[in-house]
Amino acid sequence: MVGLAAGSSAQEPGLGEIARQAGRSFGTAVQGDWLESQADYAAAVLRETTLLVPEYEGKWAAIQPEEGKFEFEPLSRVTRWAAANRKQVRGHALIWHQAMPDWLVAALGEGASRARALMEAHFDRVLETTRGQIRDWDVVNEAVANPRGSDNPQDDGEFRDTPWLRALGKDYIATAFRLARERDATLRLTLNDYGVEADSPWADEKRRRLLALARELVDAKVPLDAVGIQAHLQMDHAFSAEKFRGFVASLRELGLSVLITEMDVREPSKLSGGIAARDEAVARYTKDFLAAAIDGGVRTILTWGITDKHSWLVTDKDVARKDGATHRGLPLDDDYRRKPMWKAMAEVLGKA
Repeated sequence: MVGLAAGSSAQEPGLGEIARQAGRSFGTAVQGDWLESQADYAAAVLRETTLLVPEYEGKWAAIQPEEGKFEFEPLSRVTRWAAANRKQVRGHALIWHQAMPDWLVAALGEGASRARALMEAHFDRVLETTRGQIRDWDVVNEAVANPRGSDNPQDDGEFRDTPWLRALGKDYIATAFRLARERDATLRLTLNDYGVEADSPWADEKRRRLLALARELVDAKVPLDAVGIQAHLQMDHAFSAEKFRGFVASLRELGLSVLITEMDVREPSKLSGGIAARDEAVARYTKDFLAAAIDGGVRTILTWGITDKHSWLVTDKDVARKDGATHRGLPLDDDYRRKPMWKAMAEVLGKA
């Protein structure tokens, strides 16, 4: 049996069921091959979630590695498993500046008409193929540039300098949403981004930029339904519940849904002490953030993975702890036991 935290039982509902009973949704990013090959992983996802998002299987490089050659089997592993286990799936991501095959980057340099044709062809095939399985897509991911002073500053402009921006200008964003709506009028179309969670001058500016983009799209009657906030949280960064609630409320005032799409927690670089103390600190930070999000009107929450065993916070050297310890930023530990973070999430997700 998949491990449970002390005091938990196999009969205790998972986070997905706890959230559902309170009118919310909880899910996680998954990889299809793990769902098929690792029984403990699949059991944890089955128990804890109602909603899945593919980690990489929906990205351009995975689906169309060569021009005109579409590979849907990796994504189908996720959607088949979800259908068999009565889980919903959201798509990630139709347009992103990463996970782009080399041929696509080169082709976008050939001009605006070529870029639009490639976008149209990709949307045609992907949205038709996934119509019966995926009803919500991150249409554009990470379009807003990081301000100066952030951990990862971008250009001086407000939009991230990408091959899509260079080919089509900032209108590539509106074009992508319009093309997606033309192909499926019933999809929830989401603009997804990160870096808007902290209480800092650069996060203030990133929030301003994302809100301004959302308002511009709404005012132009671009078919935008939701904004996704990734919430890769960093405990080194201060958090203001009041500021974040206000930001979420401002987005909702535009008539948009707001989702938490990729939540995990990076421990401070100097966080010391035993596992218990670290886990309690992560749980407190998680609870403060999630409570503010839900108070602001967020009803859909996903983590970027369910277990520390497979977290990018451990495997990606750019975000991994440099002191030899490993981040414990997801609800379940390496042995699939529920941690204090799980308990904090359960409390907030289940609150009426």
